Amino acid sequence: MDDGVATNFDGGNLAAGKHLSARTDEAPKRSTGKPTGRPTGRSRDLGQLHDLDRTLHALEGHLTGSLSPTIISLALADWLLHLTNAPGKRLDLWLKACDIHFATLTDGSRRLLAADEPESTGSTPEPEPGPIPDRRFADSAWQQPPFDLLHQNYLRWEDWWQAATTGINGVKASHERVVGFLTRQCLDACSPANHLVSNPEVLNTTMASRGTNLLRGLSNLAEDLHGAQNRSAGEAPAKVPHYQVGRDLAVTPGKVVFRNDQMELIQYTPTTAEVRAEPILMIPAWIMKYYILDLTPQNSLVRHLVAEGFTVFMISWRNPGPAERHWGMDDYRAGGISAALDAIATIRPGASVHACGYCLGGTLLAIEAARLAREGDRRLASMTLLAAQTDFTEAGDIKVFTSEDQVAFLDDIMWQRGYLDGAEMAGAFKLLRANDLIWTRFVRQYLLGEREVGTDLTAWNADSTRLPHRMHAEYLQRLFVRNELAQGHYLVDRRPVVLSDIRVPIFAVGTETDHIAPWRSVYKIRLLSRAEVTFVLTKGGHNAGIVSEPGHKGRHYRMASDGPADPFVDPDTWLDQAQHFEGSWWPAWTNWLRRQCPRKPIAAPAPGKGLCAAPGTYVLQT
Repeated sequence: MDDGVATNFDGGNLAAGKHLSARTDEAPKRSTGKPTGRPTGRSRDLGQLHDLDRTLHALEGHLTGSLSPTIISLALADWLLHLTNAPGKRLDLWLKACDIHFATLTDGSRRLLAADEPESTGSTPEPEPGPIPDRRFADSAWQQPPFDLLHQNYLRWEDWWQAATTGINGVKASHERVVGFLTRQCLDACSPANHLVSNPEVLNTTMASRGTNLLRGLSNLAEDLHGAQNRSAGEAPAKVPHYQVGRDLAVTPGKVVFRNDQMELIQYTPTTAEVRAEPILMIPAWIMKYYILDLTPQNSLVRHLVAEGFTVFMISWRNPGPAERHWGMDDYRAGGISAALDAIATIRPGASVHACGYCLGGTLLAIEAARLAREGDRRLASMTLLAAQTDFTEAGDIKVFTSEDQVAFLDDIMWQRGYLDGAEMAGAFKLLRANDLIWTRFVRQYLLGEREVGTDLTAWNADSTRLPHRMHAEYLQRLFVRNELAQGHYLVDRRPVVLSDIRVPIFAVGTETDHIAPWRSVYKIRLLSRAEVTFVLTKGGHNAGIVSEPGHKGRHYRMASDGPADPFVDPDTWLDQAQHFEGSWWPAWTNWLRRQCPRKPIAAPAPGKGLCAAPGTYVLQT
C-alpha cells in the first residue's frame, strides 16, 4: 500500500510514511513436529496432524452454527446428570407440569361453558396469565379461541423449560447458559406463531388474499436463498435500495487527512464560525462500518457534533482479508487510536482530545487511555464510552459463545480462512434474540408475504466487515475468557495497563435492551475507574439506543454523575435514584463536553486538501 500523507488545515503536509504498528505479543510458534529423543516407529509431522483437527472443527462449525459440539455434549450431560440426581427438583418440575395441565383443562372448560351460555356468563374469563407475551402474540386474533389457549399453553411450557434448565445445584454456569440457549432455540422454533396452521393472523391473511401472501412468501424465500448463495460464492451482498454510502449515508463533508494499513482518519469540515479548541476523536468498532455514527443527515451524530461547534475526527477501519490474519489487538491500538492521536497532534498542535469509543472501539480506547495514563501522556481531555465493556464477567447471553472450549473451537474455524466473516458473527448475535431477529421476520416475510422496508440502519447492518484471526482470538481469550483488562493483567508493550490510572472525566452510555453489551456490564466502569464518571442509560438496543437523535419519538434516558470520592452505587440502586429525562441523550453529552473544554473557542480553520474526500476509500471495501 502506498505511504499515507496527511494535510493540515493550512494545506501543509504531515510527514509521509506508512504506519506499521509494532506487535508486542508475537503469536505462539506452531510445533514443527520434529521428534525429540529417540524416534519410535515412523516419524510424524505433528503440525500437520494438528491442522487436520482444525480442518475437522471448521467443517463441524458449518453444521453447528459455529457452536462447539463438544461443549454442547458436555453441557447437556452436566445438566442431565445433576437433574437426575436432584429428586426434589424433579418433583417440583412434575408439580409444575401438573399445574399446567390443570390450568389448560380449566381454561378449556371455561371456554366451553362460555360458548354454551354466552348471556349468563357475561364476558369470557381470561386464562391464567403466563409469561409476559411478546410481539409474536400481539395481534388481536390471538385472543380468540382456540388460539388464545394455544399460545397461553405454549407460554406456560416455555416457563416450565426455563425452570427445568436453571437453578440446579452443581451445574457449571457456562453449561447452564449453553443448555438454556439451546432450549430457547428449540422453543422459539416450535412457537405456534411460526406455523401456518397455528397462526391466526397468517390464516386470516391467507383466506383474505386467497393464498397470494404465500406465493409472495415463496418468492421472497427464493430471492433470499439466491442472495445467500451469491454471498457464499464470494459476491458482495445486495445493497438496500435508496441507501448508498457517500450519496445517502456518510455524507457529512470532510477529508481523509491520514491513512495507514489499519485505518483512514477523516476530519470533518466545520459549519460554525468558531469551534472548540479541543477536537473529538471518534473510534468505532472494526466489527462495523464507521458510518453508523454518520448515517443520514437527519440522524448523524457526527453532523450533530459539527453543528454544535466541535471539530470531529473519525477513524474508518480497513476491512481485513486473509492477508491480514496476523493483525492483533495491539495492531488496532497502535495503528488506530495511537496513530490518530499523533496525526491530530500534528494538525492541532497542543490541543487535548475528547476521545469517544463505540462498542469494541470503546474497549480499545479504555486500553489506550490506561496506557497513556501509565506513561504520563496528557493528550486526552475526556473519554466517552458508547455501549462499551471494560469488565466481561456479566457480558450477558453472548457468553454462550465465549467459554474457553468454545473459543478454542472458534479459533479453529477462523484458522482455516484467516478471519471471521461478519455475516457469521451477525448470525450468532441474531440467535441471542431469535424471537425478534429471526422468527418474527420469518413470519412477516415468508408466511405473510411482506418485505421489510429498507432503512438507513438496516443498510448499514447489511454492510458487514471481517475480523482477523489473531485479533479475534486475542479479544475472546484475553477479555472474555480471562478478563485481563478488569483484573489489571492486560499487557501493552509487555507491561500491564490499569483502568484505575485513568483520571480524565468519563461519560459512559449503556442501552436498556442491549444484548451485546448489557448495560449492567457497561456500568462497571464506575467500579473500575477512579475518575469522575457520568453514566447514562438510554432507551433502545446496542445500535438504536446510540442512534438517538433529538426529535426521535419515544426516547428517554437516565443520567447521574459521581466523583472518585463518592461511594459506589450498585446498578439497581442507581436505576432507582438516577434522574429521568425525556428525549435524546445527545444534547446532554454535548453539554457535558463543553464543560470539559477549559480553553476558549477559536476561529474555525479552513481544512486543507487532504488525501481524498470523505467518506474515504476503506469504508467502500467489501
